[in-house]
Amino acid sequence: MRSPSIGSGLAALVLTAVVCVPGAQADPPADPGPSTTSSTPSAPTTSGVPSAADVRAARDRAAGAEGEVAAIQQRMAAAAAELDGATVRAAKATEAWNGARWAARRARATERRATADAAAADQALAVHKEAYREAVIAAQGMGLELSVVEAFVDADGIDSLLERSAADEHVQALFDQRRDAYVDASAAAASAADAATAATAEAERTLADARVARDRARAAAREAEAVTARIEGRRTRLVKRLARLQGVSVAVAGAYQAAVDAEAAAEAAALKAAADAEAVKQDAKAAAPGPDPAPAPSDGAAAAIAFARGQLGEPYRWGAAGPNAWDCSGLVARAWAAGGTSLPHYSVAQYEQSTPITRDQLRPGDLVFWSDGGPGAIFHVALYVGEGRIIHAPRTGRPVTEESIDYWRSPDFFARP
Repeated sequence: MRSPSIGSGLAALVLTAVVCVPGAQADPPADPGPSTTSSTPSAPTTSGVPSAADVRAARDRAAGAEGEVAAIQQRMAAAAAELDGATVRAAKATEAWNGARWAARRARATERRATADAAAADQALAVHKEAYREAVIAAQGMGLELSVVEAFVDADGIDSLLERSAADEHVQALFDQRRDAYVDASAAAASAADAATAATAEAERTLADARVARDRARAAAREAEAVTARIEGRRTRLVKRLARLQGVSVAVAGAYQAAVDAEAAAEAAALKAAADAEAVKQDAKAAAPGPDPAPAPSDGAAAAIAFARGQLGEPYRWGAAGPNAWDCSGLVARAWAAGGTSLPHYSVAQYEQSTPITRDQLRPGDLVFWSDGGPGAIFHVALYVGEGRIIHAPRTGRPVTEESIDYWRSPDFFARP
């Protein structure tokens, strides 16, 4: 974040100072004469209008404090950057935990299917094994695969031999068929057993990964909480110092600093949005125009937005998906579930299971994502509600909120469920 300027904002604060600070009230008009040439500011009166001397004094105080004010604002910018870093780390850790849980659930589902397939293969093998056993017994009883000489010796003439040969060939074919079926069933059972074993191992691995991710998310959340508390305390102290230096109330100084921070964020967002728009424009030149890549959100979008609005003010908690606390992807998943669409509790998978769109194509109900790289590095998601606004669960210390899409920094990806 850039160091904010203090030009026009500070001038406004100076004017605020002379009407808000005790002792900065105006004098009544003095009678003309030599006695009015004193350099000492006149005493305040009850008119509430500052004198020219008061205004000059306030400006002098502000000018003298400008260097210290700039230093304080730089420290506040550094504090904001520290908080931003902790927020991003916590968001990444939370979504990594959500992703690990999602992978573990998928692995468990695969394990259950593989185990069921293995059980079915074992049952089929038992059936084929019994059929093959009966075929072996029958073959032995009929003396199959006798030599041609034995067949001629034992046969009662050529007609009897042909009849015997035909019967033997039929039984031999049935025997071969059952033998092949048994071999195939045996191989299928072995393969299914191997798949079940591998699925179990994968499920155990993903579960272990999920535990590690959970511990990391918990540690990152604790760090974010500690950083948030420390930064908020530091910011409060710095705002109080700004108020003293600028001769205004703490509320005025805090409001001014918030406006400066918002201006800086808006400038950064505007620059990124302009760059994104230019990139889209260049891509459009290289490709033939086409229709909106995704159908308009269904009626479920209104239900999703209504659900999200119903959670405004509820606290953020990592890994939570309601009913009284939320993280970003948990809120989006439950909101769209209310709209009739199932989405995973994992922002990366939410993007992967939706249709990518551009910012210009956003409609109420669409999803907005923030990333540190490609789609695989997504760490935050919000629900677009129209008119450039979103509803989301921002971070530790901030509840579910509706605010500008560029409240923090411009999003990186957009998709339609």
